[in-house]
Amino acid sequence: MTESTDLDPEDRKIVTLARSTRARNGVPEGAAVRDETGRTYVAGTVALDSLRLSALQTAVAMAVASGAKSLEAAAVVTESASASAEDLAAVRDLGGAGTPVLVAAPDGTVRETVPAG
Repeated sequence: MTESTDLDPEDRKIVTLARSTRARNGVPEGAAVRDETGRTYVAGTVALDSLRLSALQTAVAMAVASGAKSLEAAAVVTESASASAEDLAAVRDLGGAGTPVLVAAPDGTVRETVPAG
C-alpha cells in the first residue's frame, strides 16, 4: 500500500478527487482520469435501470466525450481489492496498455498501481 503523500502531486490529486466524488455522491466507487493535456475528469458509479457503468468507465467516457486523445493516469476509489478487467480495458482503449491505474481504498490509501494492459 502507498500513502497518498508518497504519490506524485498530480496522482494524489486524482485520488483525492475520486475519493471526494464517491463520498459526496454516496456511490460505491469514485474515479478520476487525467488526459494528455492535464485535464481531469471525475465521475461516480452510474446505476440506472437502463445503464450501468463503473466510475472508471464513466470517467473515461467523459474524457472521450470532451475530446481527450489519450490518458496519462487513472484512479479509482473502491472497496474492491483491484480494478476490474472492464475498467482496465476502458483505460487501455484511450490511454494505452502502460497507463497507470491507481486503485485506492475509501480512505485514499492506494492499494496498488497497475498498468491498464
